[in-house]
Amino acid sequence: MSSFDTANLSVEANVQELARSNPLKIPEKFFLKNIDEQDMPESTLANTSHDFSFDDIPIIDFSLLSSGHEEELKKLDLACKEWGFFQLVNHGVAGEVLQGMKDGSAKFFELPLEEKNKISILAAKGTREGYGQAHVATEEQTLDWSDALLLKVYPFQIRKLENWPTTPKGYKEAIEAYASEVKRIGEEIIRSLSLTMGMEKDVLLGLHQDLRATLRVNYIPPCSMPDKVLGLSAHADAGTITVLMQQDDIIGLQIRKQGHWVSVQPIPNSFVVNVGDALEMWSNGKYESIEHRAVTNKSKARMSFATFILPHVDVEIEPFDHILESTGMIQKYKKVKYGDYLIQSLKRKMEGKEHTQNAKLGNT
Repeated sequence: MSSFDTANLSVEANVQELARSNPLKIPEKFFLKNIDEQDMPESTLANTSHDFSFDDIPIIDFSLLSSGHEEELKKLDLACKEWGFFQLVNHGVAGEVLQGMKDGSAKFFELPLEEKNKISILAAKGTREGYGQAHVATEEQTLDWSDALLLKVYPFQIRKLENWPTTPKGYKEAIEAYASEVKRIGEEIIRSLSLTMGMEKDVLLGLHQDLRATLRVNYIPPCSMPDKVLGLSAHADAGTITVLMQQDDIIGLQIRKQGHWVSVQPIPNSFVVNVGDALEMWSNGKYESIEHRAVTNKSKARMSFATFILPHVDVEIEPFDHILESTGMIQKYKKVKYGDYLIQSLKRKMEGKEHTQNAKLGNT
């Protein structure tokens, strides 16, 4: 948070309460400004006037990938190069673990505001964790039509359990079970990416010592003006990869492809995985972190569950030498200590590709 007066922001920025109290009134600070027609968030504008749709988004079979299946590794490489996103199926996470996370989160967000505010982001000291608006950096910024629960889940020693919800009953255990399974999946994907980038299987994972993972549960209430606001503004993720669980029956996630927004149709019991900034920099742009956003709708609330998997804060990130040598490419990105990069990215609301542009050589 910046130094502006957040006390007045806390109630007004609680989107769920705004939607409950007066669903037809949207405060001006949520309205999008100076937005092109092609970027309008109304879902009817997505998937039009171009030659691809959500049917084209790659699907990766985790069971094949984890067994070292050559064709599936090629599919992973192509997905990361051409889309920066893919849907992951056959991951082996039990349905009751996925449903337990969804059910517990739904019950948490239905709690009275005073109960949720016991772990308010505004009250957390020295950490961006807890419940509330996740990225409020300036008084002037356009706010997202969503609330969030943010928790550092790995490694164990950085958890701040005072910021974890104690109600509803069993929710903490549901989070633990879900986070453990996503960590397993994330580690295996990173091993596979190490292979697609021409390295031994454990090299890339070795740069994630004490693997760091942050869970963000997004709650996007219904909105009477879905063409005027965004549930989550367009941004790219700062980590290595993000593993996302969507609700099966509500479309909200959109990714930018060749200047157009493409909606991601949920596949039941699947995950969506996307490339983060760190992987883009390591690969010298072979794999690119892609802008994505979440739109709202008039009738249904939507939850999503994003786990951000990050390199160790002391790791220095720059393009791998062997990638530069094998491709003959000019180095595009500066060497940067990941912890410094992350701090800079969190100082303001993440928008577009601004952070990776600033990490490129020639930019200051």
